[in-house]
Amino acid sequence: MSSLSLQASGSAREAVDTHVPRLVTEKFASKLFDQDPTLWGPAAEEEAAVRLGWTEAATVSRPLVPEIMELRDDFAREGVTRFVLAGMGGSSLAPEVITRSAGVELFVLDSTDPEMVSKALTDLEHTALVVSSKSGSTVETDSARRVFLEAFEKAGIDAPSRIVVVTDPGSPMDTASREAGYRKTFNADPNVGGRFSALTAFGLVPSGLAGVDIAALLDHAEEAAEMLREDDENNMGLQLGAALGGTDPLRDKIVLVNQGAPFVGFADWAEQLIAESTGKSGTGVLPVVVDGSAPELTSDASDVLVVSLVDEDAMDLTAEQGVRVAGSLSGLMLAFEVAIAVSGRLLGIDPYNQPDVESAKAATRELLAASPEPSPAAATDGAIEIRGDEALLGGATTVRDALASLLSRLPEDGYVSVQAYFDRLGWPQLESVRDELARRTGRPVTFGWGPRFLHSTGQYHKGGPAQGVYLQITAATGTDVDIPGIPFTFGELIGAQADGDAAVLAEHDRPVLRLRLTDRAAGVAQLLEVAPAL
Repeated sequence: MSSLSLQASGSAREAVDTHVPRLVTEKFASKLFDQDPTLWGPAAEEEAAVRLGWTEAATVSRPLVPEIMELRDDFAREGVTRFVLAGMGGSSLAPEVITRSAGVELFVLDSTDPEMVSKALTDLEHTALVVSSKSGSTVETDSARRVFLEAFEKAGIDAPSRIVVVTDPGSPMDTASREAGYRKTFNADPNVGGRFSALTAFGLVPSGLAGVDIAALLDHAEEAAEMLREDDENNMGLQLGAALGGTDPLRDKIVLVNQGAPFVGFADWAEQLIAESTGKSGTGVLPVVVDGSAPELTSDASDVLVVSLVDEDAMDLTAEQGVRVAGSLSGLMLAFEVAIAVSGRLLGIDPYNQPDVESAKAATRELLAASPEPSPAAATDGAIEIRGDEALLGGATTVRDALASLLSRLPEDGYVSVQAYFDRLGWPQLESVRDELARRTGRPVTFGWGPRFLHSTGQYHKGGPAQGVYLQITAATGTDVDIPGIPFTFGELIGAQADGDAAVLAEHDRPVLRLRLTDRAAGVAQLLEVAPAL
């Protein structure tokens, strides 16, 4: 399936009918694919001038295919068949959806939770590590590289022969990896931002090594590009962009749901693309990833727009209120990237910068340097410590009362953000808290696994409209892992990341309730019992 199609109804249809003819007249699509940096105004021009390489990624990336296939074959002959990807944001989310949708195994290590790190450090005899980072300075990725380097050496494995690097040419990581003699260093196009990098080396190298037919992936993307560059009112990228950023009044909560499309995790990839690209300067649209039974799907709220991913055959059905899209995986990726370029134009923002991502990183660095003692809990209820300022807690001493107090701060047009700094592989049941809070509030609820959401919706939570209330969940662990050459452990790192982000949210006057589980199993069970009873 390589075609692209979209159905829109209601306010989304009105937005398409209003904005697309003008975009066609202005030749927005062809200018975008010609990499015209003036499309988003003078303030965005400098950034856009070095961020539009994604429009030709499918063609530019083609020479990578034989290199990746040759390396995969070499590894197979050596008995290396398991691949771990250390990356964050676009460096991890794109390969995750590509491999999961193709049914091939790739361990995506985009966490600093010690329990998840421990799971990655298994079966080393058959494992190679792919380290993906534009610069190499991302703390999560560098920490993973360090711990694998040591683990390979301790297992008697030639560590450099098992490490593959994807980075920008001339980056500090590019130089260091070549000097270290790592197995292979792939360079990506430096004129592509991380969240637009799905069809560059960042998406292709780990996916191809894991077993995906990346040549077919690029074929479908090139076919889609031919359609998406046309100044035509049937251009699906223009239509989707108008629906996402052009409704009036703006439906700024975009509920993303897979309702039959043959993909796994596409909405998680789109979540980062939308949130980090649009959530800034007090504006933007918030992606809300849900499953097919979510309360948001039947919401009649005027600020909610449902975008459904469907199988191509389902496009013949009568469209419900909202938007339906269908197409190939790589075609839809490219279409969503075009749509974000369009919505940025309509919202009046630069879709290529992320001014608030660095703030949480800086706060984390400061906390790690200072090694502060944890702040005392305001109260302890069972296996859960409760933290928050007095104005928020209002004297609450139970988890139920603290949650009720947080939700009482939810504005009429607001949303709830659940942020779980946890091993997402070991505790998937924690996500059920999301649906319970959505039922309780009647409002959209996002769920993010920390720290990966910091490279995704984290930008929107701090730079977008001040509409959210935030529930942060952290946990003690009996399993910690040292980071070689660094004076802190993974447990200390993830704790500092949670503390740092909470501090930055508080600085932006966002209400934050912090729950720390002193025992993971007991604390999760307690939360799952409390949430439905709110």
